[in-house]
Amino acid sequence: MRISSWTISAAEAARAGRLGCLAIALLLAGCTGEKVQSFGGPTMGSTYRVQYVAGPKTPGGEPLQSGVQAILDELDRAVSTYRDDSDVARFNAAPAGTCRAMPDSVMTLFAYARTLNRESEGAFDITLLPALSAWGFGPRGTVAERPTPERLEALRGVVGMAHVRVDDADPKALCKDAASSIEFNSVAAGYAVDRIAAYLETQGVTSFLIDVTGELRARGRKPDGNAWRIALEAPISDARVAQRIVPLEGAGVSTSGDYRNYFEEAGVRYSHTLDPRTLSPVVHKLAAVSVIAETALEADGLSTLLMVLGPERGYDFAVRHGLAAFFVTKTDTAAEGARAFTAHGTPEFEKRYPAGKGSS
Repeated sequence: MRISSWTISAAEAARAGRLGCLAIALLLAGCTGEKVQSFGGPTMGSTYRVQYVAGPKTPGGEPLQSGVQAILDELDRAVSTYRDDSDVARFNAAPAGTCRAMPDSVMTLFAYARTLNRESEGAFDITLLPALSAWGFGPRGTVAERPTPERLEALRGVVGMAHVRVDDADPKALCKDAASSIEFNSVAAGYAVDRIAAYLETQGVTSFLIDVTGELRARGRKPDGNAWRIALEAPISDARVAQRIVPLEGAGVSTSGDYRNYFEEAGVRYSHTLDPRTLSPVVHKLAAVSVIAETALEADGLSTLLMVLGPERGYDFAVRHGLAAFFVTKTDTAAEGARAFTAHGTPEFEKRYPAGKGSS
């Protein structure tokens, strides 16, 4: 991730399969004696960065980074699908009818995924790994051509959250009634952000901005008294054009989109975002959607869900649930660059982040 003294672009740090289109404006020093310090490194196939306001009683960056790294390492051992010894990988490799004790992180993520699945009538699903692999978006590499309808239909026997449940006899164990696989790519980074935030608070850090693969959470203010600011950008690969700049305080934010991870066949571009109801890439004009929520976990999962639902159904879902969501939709014109998109927020978004008041 490239970092300058003015902005950080989470678009450049987004993990595979996720859109990062958030730029963060930072003031690196203030007149109070406090200053913004930072540390970061690789994680989840991308990067993380923690910005925090350091005061006289704040721990140094090295011990803080060690604590953060321990959290990230723990989550990697629990949920990674790129290592065979993680808890999730072992669960996925087990046969149908298996129940396995799982760490608290997996059970927390599963509970939230199940809630989103039920509220969206199946539009959010964590058992899509076989379908993602069939389309070339799984951990095992790419494919040369799209899967046939027959192959996708054959996956119905293992794809679907009805195949996975909490053990009736042990609330800390997951069971699989079919040879299903789970993955938490749509919520794990947001959860990591929240875990890091909780850790920083226990260390007496009261003002920070956390970025894990493009999922963000902020608390407190910068040394000059201003809130951390983020830019919700148009999803343009060769330029950075801010659609809206908003202050972020005491909230998490996530952006999902369809333009960075795809494959092409016969001139057709297939998005990495799959609709669990069709097991195929989404087909609509929603280019990106950002959600600002109380936690980064909520923002992470909800942005994925709205991206699956699309511009109309996603907007209706967001309004119905009172979400602060910002939609960037492709236009029908032949315009290029930022002119090829239109942007609008939900009523809750516009109420909290009105254009022209701390934003642009």
